[in-house]
Amino acid sequence: MELRILQYFLMVAREENITRAAKQLNMTQPTLSRQLMQLEDELGKPLFIRGKRKIELTDEGVLLRRRAEEILSLVNKTEQEITQSEEEMVGQIMIGTGIFSSSQTFLSKVIEEFHEEYPLVKFDIYTGNADLIKERIDQGLVDIGILLEPVDISKYNHIRIPLQEKWGVIASKENKLAKKQVVEKDDLKDVPLFLTNREIIQSEISNWLKGDIPLNSAYSYNFASAILPFIQDNKGVAITIEGAYQVLNQDQICFIPFSPQLSTNTVLVWKKYTRLSPVINKFIKKSQEYLEKNRSLYEK
Repeated sequence: MELRILQYFLMVAREENITRAAKQLNMTQPTLSRQLMQLEDELGKPLFIRGKRKIELTDEGVLLRRRAEEILSLVNKTEQEITQSEEEMVGQIMIGTGIFSSSQTFLSKVIEEFHEEYPLVKFDIYTGNADLIKERIDQGLVDIGILLEPVDISKYNHIRIPLQEKWGVIASKENKLAKKQVVEKDDLKDVPLFLTNREIIQSEISNWLKGDIPLNSAYSYNFASAILPFIQDNKGVAITIEGAYQVLNQDQICFIPFSPQLSTNTVLVWKKYTRLSPVINKFIKKSQEYLEKNRSLYEK
């Protein structure tokens, strides 16, 4: 499968029309159609549902589009890293981070300082939980990840960021727990819970409960924002960190911390045994310098 053919495929998927795609690619429509049919023959699967006005992707086509975008992005990134010199400082840095306030504040400050020195560098921010970010780092699709612990970072170089995130619950202001200053484990008896789908976090919560209270969870989530409507309607409470609550619309909900306190740290990671581009090396160094300069702010 040639990269050129993947580019043709993506253009057709984007335009949803072979004639328009051929025009964008400066080639004839019959030539493009022939290339697409050869691609389908090579893969042994239909990639398009051809209609009168537009064409749509089959399930296999949707999968190929996602993989083709990843492949071409990785190829472009590799070319930039190989051809880049120490002096020019241009390119793109792909950063993966969760949606919680402390990491986003740290990241925005470092990017701001870095951009002042190297205005030609662009940033691509991917949001996901730690497992998804690690997967994309392993695939070469993310350069640097900011992960919420607990997380296995044995495959990565890392900088520990002294950011403490408190665990607790997000509840509707109509929920009985909203009247409490703290949530203790007995308060969670028979309460419908929304839990992160990360097993390592579920284990951490179970340890905090010390096995005394079974986790009554019929729901799991990736981001707290996804289950916000359920929380607002008082269908249950979500166990999460305070930083996730702070980036939500707080009009109808509140955050109540655990007692005894359960906290977790944040870590900045990048892949071990990998040649990093000058731009990425500079950004990691800038992150270290920023932490040293502002360590007192984060260690309060």
